[in-house]
Amino acid sequence: MAARVRWHARWVVPVATPPIEQGTVITDGERIEWVGPRAQAPAGGRDEDLGDAILTPGLVNTHTHLDLTVLRGLLAGLPFFDWVRTLVRASGEVLDDVDREASAALGIAEGLLAGVTTYADTAPNDAPFNAMRAMGVRGIAYREVFGPDPGDAGKSLALLQDQVAAMRQRATDLVRVGVSPHAPYSVSDALYAAVAQWAAAERLPVAVHIAESADETSLVTRGAGAFATFLQGRGIATPPRGGEALDVIANASLLRRDTLLVHCVEVSAAGVARIADAGCGVAHCPASNAWLGNGVAPLLAMLRAGVKVGLGSDSMASNDRMDILEEARFASLAQRTASGQPEAVSAQQAFRLATLGGAEALGLDAEVGSLEAGKAADFAVFAAPSAEIGDVYEALVFGPRPRTLRTVVAGRELQRDGQVSALTPAQRARTDAATERLQRWRRSQQSV
Repeated sequence: MAARVRWHARWVVPVATPPIEQGTVITDGERIEWVGPRAQAPAGGRDEDLGDAILTPGLVNTHTHLDLTVLRGLLAGLPFFDWVRTLVRASGEVLDDVDREASAALGIAEGLLAGVTTYADTAPNDAPFNAMRAMGVRGIAYREVFGPDPGDAGKSLALLQDQVAAMRQRATDLVRVGVSPHAPYSVSDALYAAVAQWAAAERLPVAVHIAESADETSLVTRGAGAFATFLQGRGIATPPRGGEALDVIANASLLRRDTLLVHCVEVSAAGVARIADAGCGVAHCPASNAWLGNGVAPLLAMLRAGVKVGLGSDSMASNDRMDILEEARFASLAQRTASGQPEAVSAQQAFRLATLGGAEALGLDAEVGSLEAGKAADFAVFAAPSAEIGDVYEALVFGPRPRTLRTVVAGRELQRDGQVSALTPAQRARTDAATERLQRWRRSQQSV
């Protein structure tokens, strides 16, 4: 098979430049060599005529918990604090490392079927990191660290350092390593500061859940609420830590360019300006925020302020779909509802969030997010949803969900016509068995 391939499609959507009707993308191995009209395409190489299709950059999922894919539907209807506590117990009491890795592989496969090529995952284990490497996708594996007791900060940091050191030995050009001090209700100020200093010295990207819920805000601003009661029951003091959740990470010097802020639902106008000034990326998870009843993030304000924003599915424990096109649609409609402005977040803006916006938020925009010569050959091919397309962005975001024909990472075809060969029958059987055990566990908890 020739390394040089000319991919022809009815529409090519570079994102950084206008859509091209009857376009061509030429790849040479792992890189894009040329993008433009088919009639002007340089000769040479193998031709792949995709027909009535839309070729786009690979979609970027800026926030996942792939190891929790098997928890889909298990925790529906729980208030946020109860959801967090039940999730932790279910994962810890029912799943083992083999289950988690199979779960992560299933999540990646579902993403590939929806055109996702890049995953930014946070997890307290190796499962998503291992699965991303094995399945050939691109991503950042942020290793989570927990420790709400300030007295345990040194011990928590030492464990994180050992875990990250082992992961970095196995990092690849496709899968990188980062760190994630989890959230204000699970990480002390002392641990935040320690991780911030160490990550800066090691040049590690950071992801942190922040400003996700009213419960979290109550803990930070008043030292009260469900999380405070839980922590106080463990003998951990909960004094007020700031005027809003964002203050917690700002005080730890984590409002900086290499930090990904996940959720940012409860952020003030001043907070939005601080995020923009700091150059942080934001993972916007509209479906998860709605699923948990946590509200609508100020996406419109963030975009107007120039914040680098991408879209995330979050875990399948707080979402039912690993579908970034659906997140784009949801993000746009939620902002139109919240603002009363039917023009808020256009289809083009929403699709940019799903691609180049996500790459920018993760600091990967030099490699992915748009179809440009020199960038990685990461792309998705969708069946055109109708015979006539007036606006290709409207068709992708608001039209009938297009079937994903191909998903390609670094020039390698990982999904074709609904088939993901890297997901093994053994992994599928393992996830089915884990799902059954989780459901039995959940029923036993509800009957108590």
